[in-house]
Amino acid sequence: MKRHGGKILADHLKLFGVRRVFSVPGESFLAALDGLYDSGIENVVCRQEGGAAMMAEAHGKMTGTPGIAFVTRGPGATNASAGVHIAMQDSTPMILFVGQIETGHRDREAFQEVDYRRVFGGLAKWATEIDQIERLPEYLARAWSVAMSGRPGPVVLALPEDMLSGLADVPDRACPRPALAGDMASPAAGAMAAIAGARRPLVIVGGPHWSPAAAADLANFAALQQVPVALGFRRQDYLDNRHPNYAGDLNVGPNPRLAQRLRDADALLVIGSRLGDIETQGYTNLDPASLGKRLIHVHADADELGRVYQPDLAIEARAPEFVAALAALPKSGPGWADWTSAARADYEAWAKPFASPGDVRQEDVIGWLSANLPEDAILTNGAGNYAAWLHRYYCYKRFRTQLSPTSGSMGYGFPAAVAASLEYPDRTVVCLAGDGCFQMTLNEMSTAVQHGAKPVVIVANNGRYGTIRMHQEKHYPGRVSGTMLANPDFAALARAYGGHGELVTRGEDFPAAFGRAVASGKLSVIELTIDPEALSTGQTLSAARKAAEAARA
Repeated sequence: MKRHGGKILADHLKLFGVRRVFSVPGESFLAALDGLYDSGIENVVCRQEGGAAMMAEAHGKMTGTPGIAFVTRGPGATNASAGVHIAMQDSTPMILFVGQIETGHRDREAFQEVDYRRVFGGLAKWATEIDQIERLPEYLARAWSVAMSGRPGPVVLALPEDMLSGLADVPDRACPRPALAGDMASPAAGAMAAIAGARRPLVIVGGPHWSPAAAADLANFAALQQVPVALGFRRQDYLDNRHPNYAGDLNVGPNPRLAQRLRDADALLVIGSRLGDIETQGYTNLDPASLGKRLIHVHADADELGRVYQPDLAIEARAPEFVAALAALPKSGPGWADWTSAARADYEAWAKPFASPGDVRQEDVIGWLSANLPEDAILTNGAGNYAAWLHRYYCYKRFRTQLSPTSGSMGYGFPAAVAASLEYPDRTVVCLAGDGCFQMTLNEMSTAVQHGAKPVVIVANNGRYGTIRMHQEKHYPGRVSGTMLANPDFAALARAYGGHGELVTRGEDFPAAFGRAVASGKLSVIELTIDPEALSTGQTLSAARKAAEAARA
C-alpha cells in the first residue's frame, strides 16, 4: 500500500514508541501533520520553535528516548537551534524534523531556504536532508540510533516538501535495539583497584543514561566503600542529597571547600561525566596539561575518553551498568571514612543559609520548598543568578526531579516545566525563573493552558539580568549598562493567559500563596519582589561593587 511521506514518518514514530511530539506548524510539513492526525500521537502545539525544541529536549531527558520536535523551514529552524544546542551539551537524545523547500528549487535562495547540514553540522550529532521517499525508513531508523548511541544527542532531519508529500510503497523498519552491555565486573574491579592506594579519592558523577536503579546502585556503592561523591553541574538528583556520602555539586559557583577538595584529591573516579568546563571552573581546578592525580574515567562514548584529560584508566561503558557492577563488589580495604565525613560536613556547612537583604529572601523560599514539596516533585530552571539559590539550598531526594540545562540556556525552565507536567500530570512541577529568564519563553503559557499543563512558576523579579550585572559590578563597578529590565505584572499576565497569578512582597506570605497556586489546578505564576541588593547567595550588590572598586584602586 502506498503511503505519503508524512504517513510513513508518523507510522515509524508510533512503531518506535513515541507518544508525544512538540511542534509549531508550517506549510513545509503539512504531510507530516496529516500523518500525525490519526496516529494516536499527541501533538503539543507550541508558540515558538525555541520553546518546542526545549520541550522536546526536556522530554528526552525525562524518558531517556528521543524527544521529537517539528518546525518549519528557515526562521522556524533557526529559532529551534537553542534547543538543539541544549540537547548537544546535555547529551540528550532528540530528533528535530525541519520542513524544507522542494528539491527542485535548491540553490536559488528560495523562500526560507537554508542548508541544514551546514547550519546544524556543528550543533547536532548528525544533520542531513532526505531526498528520496523510499529511503525515509532508513533515515528514521538511523536517526533514532544516532540520537541514542554512545553519548546521546540531537539529530536534525530536513524534509523537502515534495519528498514528504510523495507516495511510496515501502516496508517499515523496526526500532533499533541498543546493544547489550558487556560484563562490567572486571572493569569495575579494575577501577576500585586503581583507587585502592589513594588517601583522598573523589567520585564525580554526571552525564546521560542514568535511572532510578542506577541512582540506587550509586548510593549503595558509596556507602559500602565509604567514598565521597560529588555530582556534576545540574545533575544533583543522581544521588539523594541526604546521603552521608554526598559532598555537593560542582556548579558555576561551587562550595569553595568542595572545589579545594577536588584540587586536593589524589584519585578521581569519574563516571558518566565529561569532566567539563563548569565542573572544573574553566579547567583551572584540574589542569589538562598536568593533572597531578590518578584519573579513572568511565564514559559511554570512546571519543570522550582522553578528549581533554588523559586518564590512567579509560573504561568505555554506560554509567548504569558500570555502577551496578561497582555496587556488587565487596568492600575494598578500610575505606575513607574520615575523608568522606569531612566532605559531608563541608556540604552541610555550605547548605546553611546566608541571609540575603529584602522582605522576600530566596533562601527562605527554597528552604520552604525543600522541606515541604513531595519527594518526587520536579524542579526546573533556566539560567540566572536566581538559580544559585536553588542549587545551593534545595535538597534533591529522588532521581529525575531536576530539569536544568547544563548548557546554561536562559528560557529553558518554563518549557521544560510544561513538558514535565504533561509527562507526569500527577506530580508537582515547579519552575524557578528570573524575570529575564522567564520572559524569553513565557509565551508558552498559552501552550500550557491549551494542553492542560499546570506547573507552578516562581519568578524572582529584581528588575535586571542578574548574572550579567554581577559580572559587570566585578569588572566595571558602578557603570550599569544594558542590564536593567522593565517588567510586566507577571501575576496579571498569568491570569490573562487563563492561569492563576499572585504577587508576593513578604516572605511570610509565600507558603499560603504556593498552596493556593497548587490548589488552583492550573498553570500558576507566583511573582517574588526581590531586593536588588540580593546579588548572589553570598554577596550583596554594594559589597561586590565595593570589593571591585578596592581592587581597582
